[in-house]
Amino acid sequence: MFRTNTSREFQQETVNIEDLVPQDHLLRKINETIDFSFIADKCRPLYCKDNGRPCIDPVMLFKILLIGYLFGIRSERRLIEEIKVNIAYRWFVGLSLTDPVPHHSTFSQNRRRRFQQSQIYQEIFDEIVIQAIQHGFIEGKQLFSDSTFLKANASKSKFKKQKVTVTPKSYMEELEKAIDQDRIRHGKDPLKKKQVKLEEKEIRISTTDPDSGYMVRDGKPEGFFYLDHRTVDGKYNFITDVFVTPGNVHDSIPYLKRLNRQINRFDFLVEEVALDAGYLTIPICQELMKRNIFTVIAHRRFRPKKGLFHKWQFKYIPEQDVYLCPAKHELRYSTTNRSGYREYKSNPNVCQNCPFLSRCTRSKTFQKVVTRHVWENAKEWVRKNRLSERGKQLYKRRSETIERSFADAKELHSLRYARYRGLAKVKEQCLLTAMAQNVKKLA
Repeated sequence: MFRTNTSREFQQETVNIEDLVPQDHLLRKINETIDFSFIADKCRPLYCKDNGRPCIDPVMLFKILLIGYLFGIRSERRLIEEIKVNIAYRWFVGLSLTDPVPHHSTFSQNRRRRFQQSQIYQEIFDEIVIQAIQHGFIEGKQLFSDSTFLKANASKSKFKKQKVTVTPKSYMEELEKAIDQDRIRHGKDPLKKKQVKLEEKEIRISTTDPDSGYMVRDGKPEGFFYLDHRTVDGKYNFITDVFVTPGNVHDSIPYLKRLNRQINRFDFLVEEVALDAGYLTIPICQELMKRNIFTVIAHRRFRPKKGLFHKWQFKYIPEQDVYLCPAKHELRYSTTNRSGYREYKSNPNVCQNCPFLSRCTRSKTFQKVVTRHVWENAKEWVRKNRLSERGKQLYKRRSETIERSFADAKELHSLRYARYRGLAKVKEQCLLTAMAQNVKKLA
């Protein structure tokens, strides 16, 4: 018989919020798996011991933050409204059905004033990684690193141009020693020490978010962005490191420092790493070879001028320290320059009558020059690794690990755009997003 229930009256009922949360709910699994009590101890130094009003439980505050990042709720106002009406959210943060939810302004001011100037977000992220290590989900033997861009909350048309000083690379002292040793080995005097001249370059600074960087890359959008540099472990794809830079910082610059941090913080014994072509720099290859870490880095193609031979067509003979051109003529060592490159030059008298001259060089002196870095052996070692069977299998896993991690972060956890302005706030967003992904996987 057809009927409607238009005049239903609700009666007062006695219920237990514990019974209203489904047994298979994600938040119940997280609560059973992860011990969040460490948050209180880490936050204790940020509060006054014996003065002021009683605080809101910091564990509750971070659980509220975690809910927002787990379920992609970007607005803090909306997050508080959702907690008011969602039984599972209330249960997870420790509120009964009738307990008042903290006001959004109280919640946001605690986050902005108390926590932002501290390292609390990094410490909480690290603690979740440590719990995953204790459960046996992270080994630290196989690491995959890459970066993804977040669009800054700033218009690309609102900027000012500013000159900045380019700081010398951190490896320059080590490179200078290698240059001097190489020159002495070839019977030449070390180069005279030259006072380093700091270079200046003009960059665009956003007037809306000065911490962001103007990014111009092939195949990528142009504008003001941040970069989330991330590392994942190869066993179960847990995120082990997060670092944020402006969008105009090259991927390779923070890599070695972040690798060192993971080794020191988590006692990783790294055996293998796989990286994208952006990390194919000689200092990274040299350092990883020195540590005996099996390294695979994607190939980057360098195209010569149209009609000229590629550099790989000139074969290096290490026993004689010479290059052989396609016509089998020798290019002999000439010098090692300040940039760390050995120069190998051909004999102009031979080249002048060579049938391949037009495809070899367009020099008016009929002399071909091929350069080789003093650390070139490391780059060749990485290339052999990439072409090996082990290297091919390792690099293939990048799509299942680091790229999958970024895809989940953007699709499910709102990492496509920077929620806030300023490097510290964007770092908070990236750390909490990574923590949410790790917590979900751990549960």
